[in-house]
Amino acid sequence: MRRAAPFALLLALAAQAQNTAPVAPAATPTAPPPAAAPGAPAVQPYVPIPGLRAGERIAEVRGIPGVVAANAQWELVWADFETADGIIPTADGGVMFAQEQTDTIRKLGADGREYVVLRDTHATGSISQDAQGRLFGVQRTCTDSARPFYQSCQELTYIAQLLPEHRVLANSFADGKPFGRLNDLMADGKGGAYFSVGGAYHVSAAGVVTVVENQNLSSNGILLSADGKTLWVTNSDRVIAFDVQPDGSTKNRRDFGLLDGDRGGDGMAIDSEGRLYVTASKGVHVLAKDGKYLGLIPTPRSPITLTFAGPAKNILYVPMMGVVGPDGKPWTTPQGVRNVGMSIYRIPMLSTGFASRPK
Repeated sequence: MRRAAPFALLLALAAQAQNTAPVAPAATPTAPPPAAAPGAPAVQPYVPIPGLRAGERIAEVRGIPGVVAANAQWELVWADFETADGIIPTADGGVMFAQEQTDTIRKLGADGREYVVLRDTHATGSISQDAQGRLFGVQRTCTDSARPFYQSCQELTYIAQLLPEHRVLANSFADGKPFGRLNDLMADGKGGAYFSVGGAYHVSAAGVVTVVENQNLSSNGILLSADGKTLWVTNSDRVIAFDVQPDGSTKNRRDFGLLDGDRGGDGMAIDSEGRLYVTASKGVHVLAKDGKYLGLIPTPRSPITLTFAGPAKNILYVPMMGVVGPDGKPWTTPQGVRNVGMSIYRIPMLSTGFASRPK
């Protein structure tokens, strides 16, 4: 019998998954907001900026040769009171992302509809898929302080393979210390993954955890180059790089590129020419394959993660913090409750995503 293509499994699961109602108008989140706490402070009057939705900022794209055209426009395609993190493309032109608060992996299809791909994900907060179609996730369990059982839950966090079957790779460092709240991960193509939690680490397919770097590092995003020989890690206002050895170990830490003074480097993606795209507070920074700074793609909100998607992988999808509330104003939460509402925007690109693996 002919073997199915690597992505066919995920496509089949998506087709069988619960098909929710079509995505609501982009300015209207699909989930009900949490109840306001008694005695919550009054919200300051909101003064809209003409031509912008509530909470958006001016994002004039000046263009970067070969990357994005001048005056390219952002389009709002999804919004919710919950997160949309660790976004990756799907083989049919859609995108898939983790939603920690609802314990689901969700898909925004090319047909404009939202699907639930996986349930009971133990608060998976970021996902990565390798070229073989295996899906991995950081399972944050009960580490979100906004969850009602935060204080009483004792479940450890862990790195796991989610599909085609669930398999825990590790839930602690080599010394037995629990991971704590995990950040991001990158499938290594060999059944393991690189991941970030304060520092940067690697877990093999056999569950062996080794240190990439845990000194002088404020890590978040983590990504392999197209040839798998370089590992990039965001470190506040810069991206650092490591040489990857055949056994998955790393060496030769060095600064790869700077984010033009912007801080909070987060998610990353690469294009077919080896350029690196990095989200930070001002927008999406673009670095050449040698680390040279090429420019900024301003965003209407603060971006978190990103991926190339679409049938030709020439559309950049970027989940960003903030969402419009039911009253048409920026959504806010009661004092002491973390606001995790997010919106997904997309923009047409001149560049295209790397084709030999999902991201």
